Amino acid sequence: MGYWDDQSNMGGSDLLPSTNPYGNYTVVDRVPRELLGYIHDHWYQFPPMNPLWYNLVGVFMVVMGSLAVCGNFVVIWVFMNTKSLRTPSNMFIVSLATSDFIMMSFMVPPTLVNCYYQMWAFSGLFCEIYALVGSICGCASIWAMVFITLDRYNVIVKGIAAKPLTNSGALLRILYVWGHTSLWCMLPFFGFNRYVPEGNMTACGTDYLSDDLWGHLYLYFYGFDCFILPLFIIVYCYTFILKAVANHEKQMREQAKKMGVKSLRNDPEAKKTSNECRLAKVALMTVSLWFMAWSPYFVINFVGMHYKPFITPLFTIWGSVFAKANAVYNPIVYAISHPKYRAAMEKKLPCLSCATEREEDAGASEATSTATTEKC
Repeated sequence: MGYWDDQSNMGGSDLLPSTNPYGNYTVVDRVPRELLGYIHDHWYQFPPMNPLWYNLVGVFMVVMGSLAVCGNFVVIWVFMNTKSLRTPSNMFIVSLATSDFIMMSFMVPPTLVNCYYQMWAFSGLFCEIYALVGSICGCASIWAMVFITLDRYNVIVKGIAAKPLTNSGALLRILYVWGHTSLWCMLPFFGFNRYVPEGNMTACGTDYLSDDLWGHLYLYFYGFDCFILPLFIIVYCYTFILKAVANHEKQMREQAKKMGVKSLRNDPEAKKTSNECRLAKVALMTVSLWFMAWSPYFVINFVGMHYKPFITPLFTIWGSVFAKANAVYNPIVYAISHPKYRAAMEKKLPCLSCATEREEDAGASEATSTATTEKC
């Protein structure tokens, strides 16, 4: 029988071992002996977390994992089996859904096992593989979102002057995303940082507590490449996207006023503009959700390097929870907000359709310019 059998009804997970009801027990005590070499001394000062947190994380992962795996599978299946959706721009969406699907289908089952045992229940090698897969899929999702944003910028801001995206161009960008992130995330296996169990002992990630110079340099460049630079690109692009849409609307209103008419657009043109604006709003919302999902990991890594006393086992939970929740957002956004995807899903999987617009609405979207309709 483990110590939880006698102590499971006690709280005080925020207290130090000398004053908490668990006595001298620590969050590391249940970890298998062969994993102790992966665990930083910082964690030995913390008592075991309250079992309630493990139960809550487990329930959360069951719900989020089921939604994410099913939702992203449906996105991939619908896009790949609908000819009108197989466009260069939508290849980025399929890549994004694929990374989310792989991440959740691979990482959720081990997390549930760890929550049940309230410790990392697998080997050190599997801990490294677990963290590697999560890191690759996370970075691939981030850069897929960057290329989706750049594509929107190319069409909406540059307009007819934009160079059309081709299938080969989109494929090369996707190969770059996966190759670049895989190479970057493999570096901890070669002495640049390392993958270790996190403080809650249910997940693994980069070692932000070590004072190793190469480990810190890796995290600085990792944070820049997978968070700061993508954020800058996205903010830059959407600043000009929103400015271009606003300027176009202003010009149309001024011209209509000069001509003494209510609007210069006929109904199809009005629907086209509506689709373009909706496109920008949908992508902006998706990116905002992504930002909220990945900011906790960024904060945890950099706080861990410079302000270790702020890092507790409970604090490390939020990075994993918010990042995995991101995999649920994208299918929901696509199903609700993309007319052509919604129409395709309604046709192929009517039991999952939540559409209010029918196929005739999607047909109206077809009347827009090729560049615009490819985004839906």
